[in-house]
Amino acid sequence: MVRRALWMSCLSVACGSPAPPRPSPPVAAEPAMHAPEGVTLDEACVTTGPELCFDAIDNNCNGLLDEGCGVQSGLVQIAAAWSEESADVDLVVTDPEGETAKVGSPTAGGLVKDRDCPGSDRRCRGQNLENVFLEGGDVEPRRGTYTVTLRLEKAGKARLPLSVRVGVRLGQRTTGFSTTLAAQGETRTFSFDL
Repeated sequence: MVRRALWMSCLSVACGSPAPPRPSPPVAAEPAMHAPEGVTLDEACVTTGPELCFDAIDNNCNGLLDEGCGVQSGLVQIAAAWSEESADVDLVVTDPEGETAKVGSPTAGGLVKDRDCPGSDRRCRGQNLENVFLEGGDVEPRRGTYTVTLRLEKAGKARLPLSVRVGVRLGQRTTGFSTTLAAQGETRTFSFDL
C-alpha cells in the first residue's frame, strides 16, 4: 500500500522527470517592404558618427531614427523629412485595421503621429519632419499591411521637384528611400507587411 501511494504521488509531481518540451514560439517573418514604383530601398543606417536631426536616417546605426532630436520612436516608426521650409508634405500612415494615425490620438493598435510640419503653430521651425510611431515600448505591433502615403499639400515657394527622405524602423532594422514630389497634390504610396 505504501509503495502504491508513493508511486501515485510520484506520478502526480512527475517524479523529477523532465517536463515535456514546450513548442517554440513562432519565428516572426522578415517584414516585407513594397516601395513606390521606380524607388530603390536602401538601408537607412549610414555611419556618419553622431545622430543628425530631422533627416529620417539612422546616422549612428543604433536602430533608431533621429533619436535625441525630440522625435518619438517605437518598434514601428515611419518618418518623412524634406528641407524646403515652405513646402507642406503630409505623411499618412494607415494600420492593418484601416485606421489612420493622427497627431496626439493613437489608433487602437497604438500608432500615433507626433509631428505635423510645417504646422500653423510654427513648432517645426523649418526642420520639416513628420513622424508616426508605435506608442509604448512593449506594445506588440499589429500584424498585417501598413499603408504609407506621402502627399505634397502645398509647394509654397519650394523649388520643384521636392526631394523627400523616408525612413522606416521595423524592430531594430531601419531602411528607407528618397523620392520626389513634382507637383502640388502629387502622392507616393508604399506599404510594408508585418
